[in-house]
Amino acid sequence: MRMHPNEIETDADLVRRLLDLQFPAWAERDIERVPSAGTDNAMYRLGDDLAVRLPKIHWALDSILKERHWIPRIAPRLPFAVPLPVGEGAPTDEYQHRWNVVQWLPGATAPPDAIDRPAVADDLVRFLEELRGIDACGGPTHTRGKPLGLQDPAVQKSIAALDGEIDAAAFSSAWQQAIAAPDYDGEPVWFHGDLAYLNVLSASGRVAGIIDWGLCGVGDPAIDLLPAWSFFTRDNRRRFRTALDVDDAMWARGKGWALAGITGIPYYRKTNPVLVADKIRAIEAVLADDD
Repeated sequence: MRMHPNEIETDADLVRRLLDLQFPAWAERDIERVPSAGTDNAMYRLGDDLAVRLPKIHWALDSILKERHWIPRIAPRLPFAVPLPVGEGAPTDEYQHRWNVVQWLPGATAPPDAIDRPAVADDLVRFLEELRGIDACGGPTHTRGKPLGLQDPAVQKSIAALDGEIDAAAFSSAWQQAIAAPDYDGEPVWFHGDLAYLNVLSASGRVAGIIDWGLCGVGDPAIDLLPAWSFFTRDNRRRFRTALDVDDAMWARGKGWALAGITGIPYYRKTNPVLVADKIRAIEAVLADDD
């Protein structure tokens, strides 16, 4: 189902034609669309070890260039696999946007109850510590690394749109507490920007890879606390926070980013139930969290 009114259409035949023009050595491989709750890019598996990543909405176009430039630079410092670009697709008359061929990573996404484990909390702490330790000089910026309060107009609009469907008073109270927290005043550090369970690959109960880097950047890393509410329950949430040594202000901003997921609910309610359920799960966890 189309997720956006002006979505860029793609299919496996298009992918084969693009490959035939630009990467003929890969053009005869099997091509299979990857079912996904991802909103910005269409993914096609290309044989056993590659994938084609095509933007399907205008706001994702710059992320292709970002991933080309930055993922190869930060990947060597990370403890888990990330999808390195191996081919830079150029616009054509038929598909007038840049696109990437990337590595296909082993592992699979798992539902939250399958990765709500101490080992996964420890793995993500390790990942975030290594990510934040990478030199951020000259790194890209993104809204998700900027002050949380900038999200207030969109959040207020979504509260009104969902009137009667949510406990608006409870939500608004939690949101006001979050945006009242002090803004980040440290040095900018790297963040992934979208650490939902849908972007964490696991194998044998451990993290195996981190995908979808289109929202990464440097700034306030509070956005990467999202797993605390997206798929950890209380004990592992506390383990995650303690190991990362998160202060109260950053924890409050992390809750705020989970609450800011409300902005996607009206937009994706009919087209992306998996994503909407993930946002609702995180919001409910924040509202029930007394830490």
